[in-house]
Amino acid sequence: MDKIRELERIINYRFSNKRILEIALTHSSYSNEDKVNGKTNNERLEFLGDAVLGLVVSRYIFDKFPNYPEGDLTKLRAQVVCEDTLNLVATNLKLGKYLLLGKGEEASGGRHRKSILADAVEAIIAAIYLDGGYKEAEKFVLDNLKEYIKLAVKGKIVTDYKSFLQEYYQSKNQNCKIRYIVTKEEGPDHEKMFHVNVVVNKKVVGKGVGKSKKIAEQDAAKAALFAEGQLNG
Repeated sequence: MDKIRELERIINYRFSNKRILEIALTHSSYSNEDKVNGKTNNERLEFLGDAVLGLVVSRYIFDKFPNYPEGDLTKLRAQVVCEDTLNLVATNLKLGKYLLLGKGEEASGGRHRKSILADAVEAIIAAIYLDGGYKEAEKFVLDNLKEYIKLAVKGKIVTDYKSFLQEYYQSKNQNCKIRYIVTKEEGPDHEKMFHVNVVVNKKVVGKGVGKSKKIAEQDAAKAALFAEGQLNG
């Protein structure tokens, strides 16, 4: 219950029904391992949250950009309502810390998996909608996505963190050396997880995890960008 209250403070919403937030945080791997207790998972909430998210963003950009034709509105919404952006929101909220995962998913790095984090954001949107109504859900969505909408309009939504990090450090120091070092590999071959440090001039500036070296490197670069204040929600 302490973690629930902690997360409520982070997302700036207090639930009347705490159980619905717990469901929003429950991955199917957890409920599958606990069938005896009849645990449910967040998949239905994810379905509803996707619809609420789409409506909130659609209405916001419809009102905000009255001169945009339908095609431009669709492209803008697609840039914002996507796994990459929702993963950024989840990372900013430190949502991975609060997820309920099965043992296998936990061991394979599910707490850092982009798809799981993005789905959990949608589930939380639905939970807020069901508990507090549309206005509260709209507030949560815009509080966490408005900045990314602005970035998308400017063509600056970031998905290639390594390139962004390279540009950032080279703008500060042309001679800086950036290296990505694998510090650990764990798990069976078909579910291996890689741990990577990004090092700038011999200093570790970010750490990442992923199911491939490339994904882990992007994750480490993203962590470094957050630490440098170059990404925010």
